[in-house]
Amino acid sequence: MQSSPKTVRVATDVGGTFTDLVYFDSDPHTGQQTLRTAKVDTTPPNFAHGILNVINKAGVNLPDVDFLAHGTTVVINALTERRGVKTALITTAGFRDVLEIARANRPDYFNLKWAKSAPFVPRYLRREIVGRLHTDGSEREPLQLAVLPEMLEALRADGVQAIAICLLHAYANPTHERAVLAEVKRLWPQVSVVASHQITREWREYERTSTTVLSAYVQPIAARYLDELEAGLHDAGYHAPLYIMQSNGGVDSVAHARTIPITMVESGPASGFWAAAELARLIDEPNLLGLDIGGTTAKCALILNGQVTIKTDYWIERDRIHAGYPIMVPVVDLVEIGNGGGSIAWVDDFDKLHVGPHSAGAQPGPAAYGIGGVDITTTDANLALGRINPTYFCGGEVVADLDAVALGLSTLGERLQLPAEEVARGVVRLANNNMVNALKLVSLSRGHDPRELTLMAFGGGGALHAVALAQELGVKKVIVPRSASVFSAWGMTLCDLRRDLFVNRFVETCEPQALSLARQFLDELMTSARAQFVAEAFTPQQVVLHVHCKLRYQNQEHSVEVALDLDEQLDRDWPQIAQRFHSLYEQHYTYRLDAPLEIVGFHLVAIAQIDKWCPQALPVSGRSLQATRKGQRVVDFATDGIHHAAIYDCALLEPHMCFDGPAVIEDAGTTVLVHPGNHVHVDPLGNLHITING
Repeated sequence: MQSSPKTVRVATDVGGTFTDLVYFDSDPHTGQQTLRTAKVDTTPPNFAHGILNVINKAGVNLPDVDFLAHGTTVVINALTERRGVKTALITTAGFRDVLEIARANRPDYFNLKWAKSAPFVPRYLRREIVGRLHTDGSEREPLQLAVLPEMLEALRADGVQAIAICLLHAYANPTHERAVLAEVKRLWPQVSVVASHQITREWREYERTSTTVLSAYVQPIAARYLDELEAGLHDAGYHAPLYIMQSNGGVDSVAHARTIPITMVESGPASGFWAAAELARLIDEPNLLGLDIGGTTAKCALILNGQVTIKTDYWIERDRIHAGYPIMVPVVDLVEIGNGGGSIAWVDDFDKLHVGPHSAGAQPGPAAYGIGGVDITTTDANLALGRINPTYFCGGEVVADLDAVALGLSTLGERLQLPAEEVARGVVRLANNNMVNALKLVSLSRGHDPRELTLMAFGGGGALHAVALAQELGVKKVIVPRSASVFSAWGMTLCDLRRDLFVNRFVETCEPQALSLARQFLDELMTSARAQFVAEAFTPQQVVLHVHCKLRYQNQEHSVEVALDLDEQLDRDWPQIAQRFHSLYEQHYTYRLDAPLEIVGFHLVAIAQIDKWCPQALPVSGRSLQATRKGQRVVDFATDGIHHAAIYDCALLEPHMCFDGPAVIEDAGTTVLVHPGNHVHVDPLGNLHITING
């Protein structure tokens, strides 16, 4: 009898600075698992080249791989760098300017010269079509398609490459949109076209229009990227299914991702927080603050009861002076700031020091890279303070240019009239302060006390800053996962195929009859979701559905999501569901009302369970703790003083080992800084648990 082959899984994650890879294989007979990781510089604009580079560096034999998941920044980069295609918008007559009117939110409130950001589609490319629906989806005015041939001919002459279709109230009934979509495809088969109902079925016309336009804007770019990636992998010998990481914490097929690429807008960060949630359940730490510090940005998210929160209120380029652009697709609820290892320290016109949001990226990178970077970054400051080992910089692959770091610090010091070491401390403390504020936004601002949470830090820079951030917030424990530097790629190997469906279904009064009708609608929605997966060759047993009901107090504007248990029914279990809403509302807003409730809609999570990797306990050889030590060096812990710190080799640490700080744990992709007085324990999976004392 022929033995079963090993199962081999690979995940790649393209970030702003580095492209990461995680490789797992498991033997079905012995249960033995092998883990390999690799990291190379990201290679814009040909990102696929970097992916093949990291695959070659890791020594992956692609014909042996059974599962490959991929996360990418190509969509968000195309949006923020304006590298999409010339896009037109077809909308309902009278609503041509919805995209430009936008919302009345004016972030730079006292700036009388403030101007709105320019829409992605200029007015001359926004066209109207007669035909209109009521809010309930019934037809108010028949659709008139006769204008389309002339309209499309004019758009073709203007060099348009993509068309977005967003008609009024298509969330309630997409009939008119489907007709326009079909006619555009018939008249102009070559053009890239997308309609709003293919992406979202939620109300709010501006947000829905913006989402459709941004999806159309990047669709040809994403399609070309995915085609090149598929072709490159196929030529290298990969023939198994390719999965693409989505912003909702799940993977999806290439075909579906190519159709609606906007769902990849935050694919890399999403997988990291999904991994944190999965690991949280495995190690019985269900309530976490997740912190991902990469080369360009720092991201944080709240994880409660082992679950990440998914929302559709997502904006790009939104800050204190810009209103930004909404994208109404399911995205892990996270806060992102421009503070990573490559964030540049700079001095303003008032001689005030800042860190970020601009990054040195992979080219030229921090000054320590020695390839032309002259600006001091957070990484350079950590190196100058002895936190990072100059002889083991980037896992020993790069010789740290300490002269360039010293020159950059002295230049800043002259401007600030401070010694170099004070400048380095200032850079680190400013970066920490920015990250603390971001962590407060996902905890304190949402009614959760950080002192009751555990901080899980990952990414290349997460473990360098985690303990200082925990001390500032009053967090009692920090967890640094095994393979923290490639944790987002690691998370992709744990993901199922997932699709989130948000549908508006307004129920004004929650009487038994109305609830019964709402339940029937929900049953039809669930049946449709199952059928979609079955049509893609998944068995009904592989499909799991989770329902969230969107509720609000009568006549309010916004809603709160309440998760339904698997066996709950709206009409039968309404009292328990309503009570959970009151509790959640009070947690968010500090009060509850004695008022009727309204159902606004449903959030259906459809998951197709695929074969994925499951972490196992690491073997214990009996190695002594002393054998893991690499020596000691002087480390500046900023507010905790300067100390001789023990240096440990992370690769040699085994389960159940314990030691105290001050210490530095060195891994090829990251450095863990353990402040004085803190205790480290290695769990059975190889994760580091750091208990914060004082």
